[in-house]
Amino acid sequence: MRKVSRRCMSLAAIFVLTSMTASAEKKPISVNAAQLKLLKVFSSEFVEITPGKGDFPKSFQMGSASGPASERPVRKVTFNDSFSMARYEVPQNLYEAVMGSNPSRWTGPRNSVEMFDVREALEFCKKLTAVLRAEKLIDKDEEIRLPTEAEWEYCCRAGTTTRYSFGDDAQKQGDEDKIASLLDPYGWHTGNAAGNDPPVGALKPNSWGLYDMHGYLWEFVSDRWNDDYSDAPVDGSARRSDKKDAPYVLRGGSWRERFEMLTSTARRAVDVKFKRADVGVRCVKAKVK
Repeated sequence: MRKVSRRCMSLAAIFVLTSMTASAEKKPISVNAAQLKLLKVFSSEFVEITPGKGDFPKSFQMGSASGPASERPVRKVTFNDSFSMARYEVPQNLYEAVMGSNPSRWTGPRNSVEMFDVREALEFCKKLTAVLRAEKLIDKDEEIRLPTEAEWEYCCRAGTTTRYSFGDDAQKQGDEDKIASLLDPYGWHTGNAAGNDPPVGALKPNSWGLYDMHGYLWEFVSDRWNDDYSDAPVDGSARRSDKKDAPYVLRGGSWRERFEMLTSTARRAVDVKFKRADVGVRCVKAKVK
């Protein structure tokens, strides 16, 4: 009888805990005036991306025929839905308002947040979705999430077919045989970074108004890593994996890399526990599928 009693008590405790958790999830999220201001600023800093309408092509060629094997084969990706891409990487003040802490090494309220892993990035998006819905800053059928790898490259290219969104070359021959950087106006890299994070949007955006797509911080995307693009989706969706701990993809390069790693097609794999001071996140707002 004692064993049965303990088992019943255990089951009852689990039921109570589950009920409390469910109630907490349903409870409206309250924010103070300062946090609401941050949320409104974030909500205003999206660029609407409408493939097939206006300046946005419905399809693009993803990858690089001249790049490493991980960027091949080049394939045509066609989007069927619109989405919005954040103009900036997530700043530290917003991350702290949503998550309750700031893990960053290089602190500053409008500096890009860093030093968190992809699981924390996914949790941030989940919590941010909930609070934005509660404050009616997004619709109930919208969510904040990581971009897919195809969405990310499409937005980085901004309609171009060159190695960078501003052309094929990151450098040019200047006066008196000096090498001039064509990348410096657009991206923080090892050639122009001081070793700390500046505020987001300090440099020039690409032609679609998106900042820091080249350099500053590597950015998490929702795709799981594969060594190349063989059998990759062609509809803009993310590449998934049945393996719980399969590596994720980073895009964009960072202030720690040379210009060769800041192209529109450069990518790398990271473990789910990977976190570093040159890795951050940029959000997408889209309809829930």
